[in-house]
Amino acid sequence: KQWYQRRVRGSFITCNHPPLSSFLSSPLSIVIRSIVNILVIIYHYISFSTQIVFLTKQNKTTQTMSSPADSVPAGPSSLQSPDGDSSKPQSKPNYILKYTLKGHKKAISSVKFSPDGRWLASASADKSIKVWNALDGRYELTLEGHSQGISDISWSSDSKYICSASDDKYIKIWDISSGEMLKTLKGHTNYVFCVNFNPQSNKIVSGSFDETVRIWDVKTGKCAKMLPAHSDPVSAVDFNRDGTLIVSASYDGLCRIWDSNTGLCLKTLIEDDNPRVSFVKFSPNGKFILSGTQDNTLRLWSYSTGKCLKTYTGHKNEKYCLFSTFSVTNGKWIVSGSEDNCIYIWNLQTKEIVQRLEGHTDVVLTVACHPTENIIASGALEKDQTVKIWKHQEPIMTE
Repeated sequence: KQWYQRRVRGSFITCNHPPLSSFLSSPLSIVIRSIVNILVIIYHYISFSTQIVFLTKQNKTTQTMSSPADSVPAGPSSLQSPDGDSSKPQSKPNYILKYTLKGHKKAISSVKFSPDGRWLASASADKSIKVWNALDGRYELTLEGHSQGISDISWSSDSKYICSASDDKYIKIWDISSGEMLKTLKGHTNYVFCVNFNPQSNKIVSGSFDETVRIWDVKTGKCAKMLPAHSDPVSAVDFNRDGTLIVSASYDGLCRIWDSNTGLCLKTLIEDDNPRVSFVKFSPNGKFILSGTQDNTLRLWSYSTGKCLKTYTGHKNEKYCLFSTFSVTNGKWIVSGSEDNCIYIWNLQTKEIVQRLEGHTDVVLTVACHPTENIIASGALEKDQTVKIWKHQEPIMTE
């Protein structure tokens, strides 16, 4: 029997199947994939046609609110709110390692700060979630219940609940105060790879290796909508700031934007060379979309025009699904993990690398920025198994 390995962000799971590459290269596979892609295009063309009036109104509204800012994002306020002073010059960040958190027994797959800034949650291929004090790194509790490794987690907006996505094909909802597992969401037919609460925390969106995006009702635990989203595994999903839109990314090289109420595809973002998309995220104000692709590139897109505005390079990303994010607490930065064991920080406007953080001993898979403080959290793969907390330190002024 032949073996192959499938990457689940931080872990490698050995599967007793024939090599995937041999099937993908066969004539039958090429025909099947062509038919699937044609059907997906037809589906989205029909969806678009039925929504043409809605889209026209939405585009007019978006353009009047954000055109000229879409071409050049201005200041941290442009990522958070429509107003604010963006003319202040910003000094380079100066993050230093403050805490190394140990306890997970396998690779770290996801780290997320709670919206209230009190807690940091970490998920791992060891099937567990750990919660830490976000400011001093003190261990708080462990959540266990999945039968396979966990690939992603998300906090509810009130910081009371966490949802988790696992290779056991389930999504679980946890109560942080009690440590109790409240619900198990069942429906995906393959590994669940990514998950997010909406801002109202009454819906959850998930993406899976079954190539679908599902929208769940938190109260009932039932699947409200199943979207035939992509023709390859779904690598990331995210809601915009008011929960009306969902963005999804996939190995098929596409980023798609969906109406979260109707489930209709509103827009598709694609690069000419069609690299595999490993991560995607809305900016805090919902006007921009940050995507990571496995050609060592991050891209900032305008939602209203569907065009790529800026690219960020210098890190390494060719193999893994690396998290990236916006930092807006002390300037406007893009932060990402990297396969050279470092964390990279770019100036959002100039695209310059302004700091590289060294300290991990394996691929930095996941990063997160604190909602109010100048703090970055990171997690790394199997040879490292640690979560690190980095804090910005103001330069010491000498006379």
